[in-house]
Amino acid sequence: MAFNIEKIRRDFPNLMARARDEKPLVYLDNAATTFKPCQVISCTHAHYCHKTANIHRGVHYLSEEATAEYESTREKVRRFLNASSLCEIVFTKGATESINLVAASYGRSALKSGDEVLISQMEHHSNIVPWQLLREATGCVIKVAPINDRGELLLDEYRKLLSPRTKIVSIVHVSNSLGTVNPVKELARLAHEAGAVFLLDAAQGVSHEPIDVQDWDVDFLAFSGHKLFGPTGVGVLYGKERILETMPPYQGGGDMILSVTFDRTVFNRLPLKFEAGTPNVAGVIGLGSAIDYIRAVGWEDMITHKKDLVDHGHKVLNAVPGLRMIGTARNKAPIFSFVLEGVHAHDIGTLIDREGIAIRTGHHCTQPVMERFGVPATARASLAFYNTKEEIDLLVKALLKVREVF
Repeated sequence: MAFNIEKIRRDFPNLMARARDEKPLVYLDNAATTFKPCQVISCTHAHYCHKTANIHRGVHYLSEEATAEYESTREKVRRFLNASSLCEIVFTKGATESINLVAASYGRSALKSGDEVLISQMEHHSNIVPWQLLREATGCVIKVAPINDRGELLLDEYRKLLSPRTKIVSIVHVSNSLGTVNPVKELARLAHEAGAVFLLDAAQGVSHEPIDVQDWDVDFLAFSGHKLFGPTGVGVLYGKERILETMPPYQGGGDMILSVTFDRTVFNRLPLKFEAGTPNVAGVIGLGSAIDYIRAVGWEDMITHKKDLVDHGHKVLNAVPGLRMIGTARNKAPIFSFVLEGVHAHDIGTLIDREGIAIRTGHHCTQPVMERFGVPATARASLAFYNTKEEIDLLVKALLKVREVF
């Protein structure tokens, strides 16, 4: 489809919603979750209305239909990521579970005391805490690559921290609190030179630009459906087949088994070995619909539009008196975190909510980032391809009103 912003906005019913006092909603909280297009809503609605069934084991019509749609999404995800095999696509509850799966399964089986895990200073808590749990279980060591005042990873320091003891490198693709886009291919290359496996947290990056796991040569990749205009409660773990084959199951039960006796269990083939229990069937099918939608809109137009939003956002927000941007990376997604002199972030969010503008305030599950920049919290406006420059201007107008109040 041609990139017609007004037509695209009509695909998202939530954008037509009203906020407090019947004000038109300006939704700038897309880093927390994205709205869903009618196509995704209709797809999940149709499943629940006409095709509800459990998958894989049923021989009746509904089960066969649900299984076919579920597995067709696996192929859509494979193509979306350019993975080499369907065996490399594991469905999870989200990026958080995907990272925990790698830490618990690969980490506990491959790491020993003294081995190192390298992360960065800009990581989401979901890419910190699983490695701390692994440290408690194995005695491994966590190293942290620092960032500069722009919120960019210091590549020289990252390189210095890599050593023969480094077994896992786990880095965010796009920072949810700074907007920084990391040089994934280079980071993965350096990790591999040190003999480490590389995990990419693509929760924010999955809707930012096309992903090519083979070209980038990442060993694992995690993302959530709800950040890609799909349903909540569903996510993906990509893993290279040769590595997944060596990993023990993460959970037991359901589809991850071939046979069970009281003496032993024979585990299923990939990727079902890591998909225990009844999955989020409707969510996975909805994710497939979201991928179809993204492909129809087209990456090139989306990227151009979002670059315009980044440029315009920095220009007009930096003109607000007393505003300081937190995160000014040269390669950046449309995520604007800022502080306003003399005003707490929570007060900013509360006051502009009265104008119908939805942003996020707080530490954004990145408390080490807040510590690095010496602030308790930030206000964050995060945009998707359906947002407009006019909405950014309304945010600026609301911030000027906040200035007046304080």
